[in-house]
Amino acid sequence: MRMNSSDPNAATELDLKRLESQVDQLIQTIDRLSDENRSLRGRQQELMAERAELIEKTELARSRVEAMISRLRAIETG
Repeated sequence: MRMNSSDPNAATELDLKRLESQVDQLIQTIDRLSDENRSLRGRQQELMAERAELIEKTELARSRVEAMISRLRAIETG
């Protein structure tokens, strides 16, 4: 930080402009990260729903296969 001894107000004004610029950049970063976070949470919900659906389908398929195996065994022993 340079202080011009002949004009301390100009140096203070420059420091304030820099600080304002940094705050603006931080606000933009926060906004971007908030949007990204919202998007990721939405995607996570979609993936969790998809996973639950796949688990349900897998269980149904397993149940059907077990039923078929039972019927085949019954035919075999009958």
